[in-house]
Amino acid sequence: MNKEKINSLVQRIEENKEQLLDLAKALMSFETPSPPARNTESAQQFIADYLQDLGFSIDKWDVYPGDPNVVGTLTGTHSTKAKSLLINGHIDVAEVHEEEENWDSPPFTPVIKDNILYGRGAADMKGGLAGALFAIKVLKEAGIELPGDLIFQSVIGEEVGEAGTLQCCTRGYAADFAVVVDTSDCQIQGQGGVITGWVTIQSPETFHDATRRNMIHAGGGLFGASAIEKMMKVIQSLQELEQHWAVTKSYPGFPPGMTTINPSVIEGGRHAAFIADKCALWITVHFYPNENHADVAKEVEEHLMNMAKADPWLRENPPTLKWGGTSMIEDRGEIFPSLEIDPSHEAVQLLGKSHQHIFSTEATVGMSPTVTDGGWLGEAGIPTVIYGPGKLKHAHAVNEQLDVDELVNFTKVMTSFIYEWCHLSKEEE
Repeated sequence: MNKEKINSLVQRIEENKEQLLDLAKALMSFETPSPPARNTESAQQFIADYLQDLGFSIDKWDVYPGDPNVVGTLTGTHSTKAKSLLINGHIDVAEVHEEEENWDSPPFTPVIKDNILYGRGAADMKGGLAGALFAIKVLKEAGIELPGDLIFQSVIGEEVGEAGTLQCCTRGYAADFAVVVDTSDCQIQGQGGVITGWVTIQSPETFHDATRRNMIHAGGGLFGASAIEKMMKVIQSLQELEQHWAVTKSYPGFPPGMTTINPSVIEGGRHAAFIADKCALWITVHFYPNENHADVAKEVEEHLMNMAKADPWLRENPPTLKWGGTSMIEDRGEIFPSLEIDPSHEAVQLLGKSHQHIFSTEATVGMSPTVTDGGWLGEAGIPTVIYGPGKLKHAHAVNEQLDVDELVNFTKVMTSFIYEWCHLSKEEE
């Protein structure tokens, strides 16, 4: 670590932290809740302009109308020889229902009280975006030219599984290492994964509710069933699988039983004069970092099909399953791949040293209890970690907040890490 140079950069941040806070408040002032989404154009243009002023080339495209991705690329002075870095964050924030939520001040009018920054997006995650952007500005104003490439991604849709980050990956953006500056309380984290699915039971026939006696009593002679009642068997079967996973699966850094199967939404029946001929269940499945969503979905599906074989009616009318999706808004489904991290990776070690230098405590390396877009970067083959300011308990919360000192220190860490990593030679791997 070039301590003299790093200390000089850190001092710059300390002297100009009001500019950092102004940047954070400017980002938070853009109303980008998702849902309803389709509202990030102005905020993304602000970031595109900010990066362009710092010498980045800009790639901006609509993922959905009104919701563009922005990727800025700063080509290094020794691009082929020095290590590259990708910084990723999402511009959308959690939804707000002001009429139902008791905010002390308007959620999109950020304020600082007692050294705490309040407003929607403070912790999740416009604070992280502001800190990373300001770190790059400090490097630029110090006259530092990075040998390695620096890529900055401001993406849409993370709050509703729209995976703007996935589009960045399919567009070909990659680096030697990536940092997702999402909410982690400045801990270095990986994550488990999430996949949603719809389980549907459909009767081939529709019956009047007066025929129910014929379905359920001896001698009734009618081979039929209520799709709602058969879905009760599906839910019980999923609970049994969930309990089996809790007993048989584990992963370091997670408490037991994190592999949950949540029956989150159920829709069924026509009205009271019908036997329910259709029922659909929306489930959310959490899995560990050493698992992938395709295998987990297959395991759930096989379990339910085996259950159906033991039921005379379901054997003839098995449930169907539809997994994942590209948007919770557009097609009511999402995927967040898991993310394993290697604590011995050179970049993880360097980020830990940068953290320790600023915070004067050893960096915690572990697992996030939630999910971020980091899994998409990891699935694309990019070594990735989650590292950002803010506590998870404040994300999505009324009076969302971020400690100003944590934001300032995070910015110092990122400045140090960007400088150090992008000065390393690829041959030093």
